[in-house]
Amino acid sequence: MTSRRLTPALATAVAALLISACAAPGPAEHAPGYPRAIENCGRTVTFDRPPERVLVLETAPITVLDGIGALDAVVALAGSFDPTYYTADLVDRLAAIPLLSDDLDPSGHLMLSQEVVLAQRPDLVLGLPDGLSRDALEAAGVNVLIQDIYCPEPGATASLDDIYLQVRTYGTIFGRESAAEALATDLAERAAAVRGRVAPGPSVAVLYPSVGGGPLYAYGSGSMATPQVEAAGLRNVFADVDERVFEVGAEELLARDPDVLILLGQGGDLSGLADEILALPGADSLRAVRAGEILIQPFNFSEPTSPLVIDGLEHIVERFGAQP
Repeated sequence: MTSRRLTPALATAVAALLISACAAPGPAEHAPGYPRAIENCGRTVTFDRPPERVLVLETAPITVLDGIGALDAVVALAGSFDPTYYTADLVDRLAAIPLLSDDLDPSGHLMLSQEVVLAQRPDLVLGLPDGLSRDALEAAGVNVLIQDIYCPEPGATASLDDIYLQVRTYGTIFGRESAAEALATDLAERAAAVRGRVAPGPSVAVLYPSVGGGPLYAYGSGSMATPQVEAAGLRNVFADVDERVFEVGAEELLARDPDVLILLGQGGDLSGLADEILALPGADSLRAVRAGEILIQPFNFSEPTSPLVIDGLEHIVERFGAQP
């Protein structure tokens, strides 16, 4: 399902009207216990009350919102919400929420116009796809949160602790601190249980192959994939790269020659991802290829920060085996 395109002139006019209509008329009345302020990507975001009209533009926040009991605040979704990530009950509840668009470009990025977002009159937007302006949304009185891992100037090396911090931050925003603490504690205990079952093991590369012979991407120290595989007892051969994700050539992959491969992808059928690796020059000499040690994993089980990363961690250990 895709949203209709407007002509540039009409789109500009509509956006201007919507910004005017959605702008806050004056100082908001604070709910008890508010205002609350958090830092997000170098900006202070202030909430005068728990958000009541949330627009979710990426998959990752869903399990946090559901886990803290705030999913009822979501008025619309946009993007691809793969049922693989969710329980059957959660899939049914998501199906009842209006989907504005599932129009993704070949790289898996959501295509959505500013006027469609503003027409929902949200008080909080989670995610910022290309084509949307944070400044314009904030000028219309809409709070915006971006995954810290996607910030233009990422901070420290990623850690599983970022997941627990994100959960607690959502708890603060929605006034659901107790539920958030319970969820964060459960996730930390699950990760600790995995760590207790594994010992240092094989090397791994976490890759995002482009279907159809496009660029091959690898994940470095700034990605959630690195602490995830480390918790599984694996060593990311690209952990020395101080970036979240970057393009990598076949020659570099062959030089690092990981023992196992984790291939990330989005969409329905991901079975073709392995073929993209096998098509690389010299791929048949890779140790992981020769041994058949390849795991194909839906993207959000490794990236970005969310409880799904802990699910993905458990999948990795199940595939490659816990070590006594």
